[in-house]
Amino acid sequence: MSTKNKILDAAEDLFAVKGFNGTSLREITSQAEVNLAAVNYHFGSKKELIKAVMSRYMNELAPNLEKVLLEVCEQDKPTLTQVFSAFAEPLLSLNDFRENGTSNFLQLLGRGYTDSQGFLRWFLTTQYPNVIQYFVDAVHKAYPELSAEEMFWRLHFTMGTIVFTMSSSEALLDIAKSDFNQDVEIASLIEQVIPYIAAGVAAPVGGART
Repeated sequence: MSTKNKILDAAEDLFAVKGFNGTSLREITSQAEVNLAAVNYHFGSKKELIKAVMSRYMNELAPNLEKVLLEVCEQDKPTLTQVFSAFAEPLLSLNDFRENGTSNFLQLLGRGYTDSQGFLRWFLTTQYPNVIQYFVDAVHKAYPELSAEEMFWRLHFTMGTIVFTMSSSEALLDIAKSDFNQDVEIASLIEQVIPYIAAGVAAPVGGART
């Protein structure tokens, strides 16, 4: 394995478990068994390393997401459940890309929000703009009554739900086992959250205001 990939693998593992803020470059170099100069040579900074870890997944995921979201947009009357369900197969295919890829990616994505990594959100939206645009287009086609303001808030709340769920996915799977004796996998967790977020985005517009 190349030095660059050793660093990426170690960073991915540590970022997913400890978060971006909670992981030091010293911990990464120790796990990767490289020196700090190697990190600086290949990535230049911790921020660039974070971007590289996320890009490794997004370069695999983005084309698949763009494809399925365009297919949803081409339907005459897609439902919001269909819009959000379109994410399932591309996300689960990350398990073929890397071991535990789906769970790792979603945890990393969650860390990008819970760790207040504003630069990472900017990076993802600017480097992979079609994913965001096609998603917004699909939601708008499924629910054209939503104003731009309503769309913003509902997708913000949706992201919050997904981030919280996925950043604590290991704990949720443990609870499902201990409290309900269910062996739930990440695919089942995704299936559980889809109808919930679809129903939330589908709520009537112009709710009660004080």
